Amino acid sequence: MRFWRRHMPLVLLVGALALGCFAQTPVIQKVRAQTTGSDTAGPRMMPTTTASTQPGAESQITGKKSPVHSRRSKAPATLTEDDGLSVIAAALDSRTHIGRQNDCSHLVHAIYDRAGFSYPYSSSSDLYEGTDEFRRVKHPQPGDLVVWSGHVGIVVNPAEHAFFSSLTHGPGIDTYDAKYWQGRGPVRFYRYIKRQRRARGASPE
Repeated sequence: MRFWRRHMPLVLLVGALALGCFAQTPVIQKVRAQTTGSDTAGPRMMPTTTASTQPGAESQITGKKSPVHSRRSKAPATLTEDDGLSVIAAALDSRTHIGRQNDCSHLVHAIYDRAGFSYPYSSSSDLYEGTDEFRRVKHPQPGDLVVWSGHVGIVVNPAEHAFFSSLTHGPGIDTYDAKYWQGRGPVRFYRYIKRQRRARGASPE
């Protein structure tokens, strides 16, 4: 008993030192860090994140957006319905102001030029195959081209299938679903691309 009473402080001191050293071991540090969130356990493993593969998504690591790879190119600006009406007005006025044209392609070319939408002259066959100045469409609107292989006109009223062109008796209006025109083969419709429009007296922006 005398021994324990005499040496008890020394024993307690040695035990405290031993517990302190044990508490600094990596195992104890790891458990403490997991339960208390303390940073004393050294560097913590950050959760592995995978950068998003979605186009335009922001990376969680770099903070940068991945490039967007769009398969669809921006559609060019084409003739609006109001623009088409100006083409129709020029067409209906052509019988007195443009004069008689020998063929349909020259008549259409002159009408578009008068309306302010010029393009290099193209024959009806070239227009049917497609040119850089016109874009093929499925549903026509007033002012669009209606083209067969060998003939071209300008759509006046899509609901009634009416178009303006050079006919046997001169410039006039007919319907492109008539039996005669159906016999000319498949019909195609094209819309003018406005980037080719010639600016007449337009002030610079």
